[in-house]
Amino acid sequence: MCMMKMKSFLVFLCLLVGVVNGYAQQVVDLWNGQPPTENGLTVAETVQNNGTWYINVSHPTLTIYSPQAEKNTGAVVVVCPGGGYAGLSFKNEGTDFAEWLNSVGITAVILKYRMPNKHKEIPLNDAWEAIRYVRRNAEQLHINPSKVGIAGFSAGGHLASTAATHFAFDGINTRPDFCILYYPVITMERATHGGSRANLLGDNPSPEDIHMFSNEKQVNVNTPPTILFLSDDDRVVLPQNSIDYYRALKNNNIPASMYIFPEGGHGFGMTKGFKYRAQKLALLEMWLKPWTTNE
Repeated sequence: MCMMKMKSFLVFLCLLVGVVNGYAQQVVDLWNGQPPTENGLTVAETVQNNGTWYINVSHPTLTIYSPQAEKNTGAVVVVCPGGGYAGLSFKNEGTDFAEWLNSVGITAVILKYRMPNKHKEIPLNDAWEAIRYVRRNAEQLHINPSKVGIAGFSAGGHLASTAATHFAFDGINTRPDFCILYYPVITMERATHGGSRANLLGDNPSPEDIHMFSNEKQVNVNTPPTILFLSDDDRVVLPQNSIDYYRALKNNNIPASMYIFPEGGHGFGMTKGFKYRAQKLALLEMWLKPWTTNE
């Protein structure tokens, strides 16, 4: 009896299935409890503001939102919320975005990635494994493994753009097929967000690490098509981040679109108060058509 209870508990931890706001949802343990490296955080994960913010994340999971079967386009997006590599804005840049993706027939996989705590490889390891998981389980998820995108907000945008510029073709391909970036941190140089850089690379990063994680310098001919959204008045993550990334994409002949809204500051995400919310979502839905049009 005890063994049966233990098995039931483990299954509960590894896979939760439910329906939230009409959308089917699963929560999956990303590494089956055994991540390849540790981030050194000994403090238990903390939830603030009724679960809208997670800090000290040391246990990565995937929260999978599936669209209604009749709307499913076969496309999927791995979603990386922001939070300065210190926490995760899980509602505004996670669950709210996932529900919108479902509304246009896209499966959403929210990555609750581990905070780096100055261990620079950890978030990218989680992003790679999330992409592998999606492609490995494409049939069960009812998705097309050639329609796997990644989206990121702020520091999550740095993670998404890192996954879009650092990937492996050996084994299960970790290259995303398209990339959505909201007001992303891109560079680790002068225009960077200081907190994100310190949390990822430490207080005195080496020139090699600064170069490697300045993603405007890592764009290449295999970087996927990308769309960027940001505000001209963002004083937290300077628009120069996105501008330099867009220029690098175009220099490598990568299809790219960038929309700089006159106002909105930083972190507008899916907030209903963002003045250009309807236009932004219409632009994104149109841009996604190559991956959402059923073959």
